Amino acid sequence: MELQPILPEGRQIIERYGAAGFRVSGIFYKGSILVFADRTQSWPVEAAAGVSLESLAPVFAHGGVEMLVVGLGRKGGILGQALRLGLKEAGIAFEPMETGAACRTYNILLGEDRPVAAALLPFA
Repeated sequence: MELQPILPEGRQIIERYGAAGFRVSGIFYKGSILVFADRTQSWPVEAAAGVSLESLAPVFAHGGVEMLVVGLGRKGGILGQALRLGLKEAGIAFEPMETGAACRTYNILLGEDRPVAAALLPFA
């Protein structure tokens, strides 16, 4: 039996991830990406050290994001204090984790119709 989530048309579902990139709703994206419920875009960040308030500007500009899931590659990582404070001040809860876990968490939260986005680095 194959289980398929019931989601409104146009929602961005993360289907696959790996060292080269991601497949989201049938489209392959090479490298890092930002995923929102309504769209996915390339993200010019190559390592956890590049995750910053500036690199996450599209998340702030998108509006309506209340939860940001951050996938930091195969081993995960820690976000800097300035970034954590900036997200908190913007009212965005965040969870840094390993990329595979971030993909699964994003899909679950999206399925619950939560206002979520994902910032994802591929496995290195």
